[in-house]
Amino acid sequence: MIDSQTAAGSCKHIVSVSLGSSERNAKSIVQLNGQAFMIERLGTDGDLEKARQLLEELDGHVDALGLGGTDLYVYAGGSRYTFRESAQLIKNVKKTPVLDGSGLKNSLERSLINRLAADGTIAFQGKKVLLVCGVDRFGMAEALVANGADVTFGDLIFGLNWEHPIKSLQTLDKFARLLAPILTKLPVSWFYPMGAKQSQRKPQHQQYFLENDIIAGDFHFIRRFMPDKLPGKTIITNTVTAGDRKLLRNAGVHCLITTTPSLDGRSYGTNVMEGLLVAASGAKKQLDAVSYERLLQEYKIESGLEYLNGEEEHA
Repeated sequence: MIDSQTAAGSCKHIVSVSLGSSERNAKSIVQLNGQAFMIERLGTDGDLEKARQLLEELDGHVDALGLGGTDLYVYAGGSRYTFRESAQLIKNVKKTPVLDGSGLKNSLERSLINRLAADGTIAFQGKKVLLVCGVDRFGMAEALVANGADVTFGDLIFGLNWEHPIKSLQTLDKFARLLAPILTKLPVSWFYPMGAKQSQRKPQHQQYFLENDIIAGDFHFIRRFMPDKLPGKTIITNTVTAGDRKLLRNAGVHCLITTTPSLDGRSYGTNVMEGLLVAASGAKKQLDAVSYERLLQEYKIESGLEYLNGEEEHA
């Protein structure tokens, strides 16, 4: 299990440079099997040039870099597509590995859903689930469907403001293969909240939140578009701060499950956790799914679970 420490000592350093809001910046010292790690999140408020400069300045001076507030890759139809704008941010980063979280999502989030089903925490069979963006979390998407959930994929609804719910993995894959070559060439800000927008609420398409039992996926999408009240809902997400917990508690959310553990009152993004595992392993590049699974078990890195309103009960 990861434990927060008050003194750094001799530690490895992982920095996530995010296109998101600087208001969400954080720093923690954690211990993995006796080795100390400093993990840090630096937001650039959507300033691409500032993000590029930070990444280049940190190159060779830290053990791993995370790329937050955007994705570097998206997977569709067995192919990997690179976001052109994101790739430009790291084109001159040559010494330190840069992780965007995509490698860890497939293993960590898939295994989380399977474990929640296996230990009876959530009975997914027949449960109505809104996954706000399935392409970004295909491992979670496949695991939800495999465990019998009735999933609505909100990729087109929340990413493109096109009210077209997707109800199957096959249809999700079809749209992904069609749109990925186009969307990855466009500015990320066109379809993903960046900078100050990550702190702004814009309740929209609220019926999809209200008609589903579980809301899952990227928290910036959830926070931006959710209605003011979500009584009794379960949220499966990450990158949640203490302020976000208060928002969800006031909305009446029953259960909050974070795919990454809580450190000093917040859960960091998968890009940070992927950087942590790569740094811990001594690797200089993204690892494969089997290696991530092994490291997660070795270091006993677990998801967070918190009941925000009321006592524990099976969802």
